[in-house]
Amino acid sequence: MIGFLIRRLLIAIPTILLISVFVFALQKLLPGDPVLAMAGEERDPAVLEFLREKYHLNDPLHRQYLSWIGGAVQGDLGVSLRTQQPVLTLIGEKLPVTIQLAVMALIIALVIGVPTGVISAYRKGSLIDWGANLVALSGLSIPNFWLGIMLILLVSVKWGLLPASGYVPLSEDPLQSIRTMIMPAFVLGTGLAATLMRHTRSAMLGVLRSDYVRTARAKGLSERVVVIKHALRNALVPIVTVTTLLFGELLAGAVLTEQIFTIPGFGKLVVDAVFNRDYAVVQGIVLCTAVAFIAMNILADAIYRILNPRMRDEQ
Repeated sequence: MIGFLIRRLLIAIPTILLISVFVFALQKLLPGDPVLAMAGEERDPAVLEFLREKYHLNDPLHRQYLSWIGGAVQGDLGVSLRTQQPVLTLIGEKLPVTIQLAVMALIIALVIGVPTGVISAYRKGSLIDWGANLVALSGLSIPNFWLGIMLILLVSVKWGLLPASGYVPLSEDPLQSIRTMIMPAFVLGTGLAATLMRHTRSAMLGVLRSDYVRTARAKGLSERVVVIKHALRNALVPIVTVTTLLFGELLAGAVLTEQIFTIPGFGKLVVDAVFNRDYAVVQGIVLCTAVAFIAMNILADAIYRILNPRMRDEQ
């Protein structure tokens, strides 16, 4: 396992470098000048020149990139052009919020999606299967922003059960923090649950038709043992893949959901940075998101080898 992780990390390094090149190059193609936004309304030429010199914007592009990536390797992602705070500090403030939202949404998705997919596959062709597929299709089709607004109108405005918006840190008041996060997590989790249900159903259908499942039934094992111990365990590999990728997407920022529920997470940080042409923040967020996706893929590969011992000897 250690050798496998080392190989994956060695592959990840050039991948991250390539991504950083694309992030830096595409950012330079964006319209607008961040210095103009920083200089205020007067835009004194001397001030503009001073700011360009301060942030090395007059340097050749390759020198700007090397300076940025060199700092990133040392944990310095630059300074926000708007707030003058270190980008790493801003990310550190927003990341726990998004992680909490992502974890809660993923728990909801797993609790709903995986059991529903297993039952749907086991009862293929029944009314339960048709109903589960209909619900999954609805979950994939309903836009998050519409569902979020409807939940606010019903649960918060009409029934007064949960806060309509805002965020309370988990460290300050755990119960209130969970209450403020339930609705946005449910909005995200239902969409993810539909995706997980479809993948779980497909994986289970393939496994339930396999020879070893028929052999387990022939031995007289109960259906519960056959489905859970033999079928579901072998169907977990594609489910793990989807789950890790979905978690990576959540870390990238559920922009609309965070905006609707006024959650100060990654999504709001990205939107504010783009509107203010705060390119240093945009670069830092995209780079951190790419690293998160790569880390989740490595984690998924490691879990494969835990779930399926036959994969441990593969390169």
